[in-house]
Amino acid sequence: MTDRKVLVPRKAFLLVILTALIPLRASAADIDWNKAGQQAAELLSAYVRIDTTNPPGNETAAAKFLAAHFERAGIENQVLESAQGRGIVVARLQGSGEKRPVVLLSHLDVVPADPAGWKVPPFSGLIRDGYVWGRGAMDCKGVGSVNATAMIAMKHAGVKLERDVIFVGTGDEEVGGQLGAGWFAARELGLLHNAEFLLNEGGAIRRRPDGSRVYEVAVSEKIPCWLRVTATGEGGHGAAPQPETAVTRLVAALDRIHHYQPEIRVVPEVEAYYAALAGMIDGPRRERYRDLKAALEDASFRRQFLSDRHDAALVRDTVAPTVLKGSSKTNVIPRSASAELDCRLLPDEDPDAFIRALQRVVKDDDVHFEKLLSFPPSSSPADTALYRAIQRVAESERTRVIPSVLTGFTDSHYFRDHGITSYGFTPFVFTEEDEGLEHGINERLSLDNLRDGTRRLVEILQALDQES
Repeated sequence: MTDRKVLVPRKAFLLVILTALIPLRASAADIDWNKAGQQAAELLSAYVRIDTTNPPGNETAAAKFLAAHFERAGIENQVLESAQGRGIVVARLQGSGEKRPVVLLSHLDVVPADPAGWKVPPFSGLIRDGYVWGRGAMDCKGVGSVNATAMIAMKHAGVKLERDVIFVGTGDEEVGGQLGAGWFAARELGLLHNAEFLLNEGGAIRRRPDGSRVYEVAVSEKIPCWLRVTATGEGGHGAAPQPETAVTRLVAALDRIHHYQPEIRVVPEVEAYYAALAGMIDGPRRERYRDLKAALEDASFRRQFLSDRHDAALVRDTVAPTVLKGSSKTNVIPRSASAELDCRLLPDEDPDAFIRALQRVVKDDDVHFEKLLSFPPSSSPADTALYRAIQRVAESERTRVIPSVLTGFTDSHYFRDHGITSYGFTPFVFTEEDEGLEHGINERLSLDNLRDGTRRLVEILQALDQES
């Protein structure tokens, strides 16, 4: 049998060779999610063990810890300090540069944790019963652990996006962020390479009582207005008190403030939230939510609606007394006594007008108000490529996305102020009971959330690539 030669045209031959040499584009499907989830859990466990209670913060240790993880993965990173010990970590997973970067923001600091009542030491980072336990597991070290693990998993799998993905871990968020995100946005914004989008804490995937799920993406937040209320009076011995003292004036003022009922108002962002929620529920509330403003005119529905503290907080300003200071000795009447108020205002409220309203409620010239923290309202539009990317992932899980308003506040406003579209969304599934653990005892995050949250985040980033 004679040999036969098959002649291949030169161009076709080169195409075959080049095709064989170019690997298929890596995707989320190439990542071992069980392994990634385990890595996220181990990262979070070690991260929780770094005590970054604010005050004082001491976030530099946590920033260097995360930087070391990025360094081992071959991801460029750096640690900054806004002040001694107040660290910030920035890491960048390079994309092709065809589109503007997306930022994954989280904060390094945590609120204090009194060990009393905890099942485990609050800074143990113990992995037990399907959870990572410890202060910051939910707020916000779990978010940072998933953000970092997602970037490292994409790096190892060779996932190449059209955008840079930039990790930013800041400090000081729990007391307003001036030495964290505020400092970074004012001085180091160039490190974000003209970023277009930002994902931060805030919204999540809510599991409803009927078992259904909804992706809630926070597009707006209430305005913080932290106040110090100081009452003054004549000091002296506790055995012979004046009819009115600084303490009694303060107590009377707080009692009036406690019984003050701010006006009920439905701002456009809240109206949109409940209108979207109406499409996901059955029963009488469905029609009520379609036009919440009109529904609240009905006294019976209004009482029912306001009985839920979360719902109530979305339609009125709130005041929570949190810190009390008076005399340092039982038998000494102080010349001044003070309280701090955590006030959260609707997005269209004027903080100065709110303070004047409280002054009218108190009606005491010896009681004075001092503003400790406040900043202008901010929001982001829902009609964006990132919002649609989140919708695509939600649809793959047969659920929907609705735009929400946070009753709290985050660092997102610092970046919205610079034109970066910022959403509050973490890809974790939470029940109402889960959310009660944030800032509370026995704070913990499930291993399932760490695994599936990492997967969802990578899927969202890849879906963003496919949006125009």
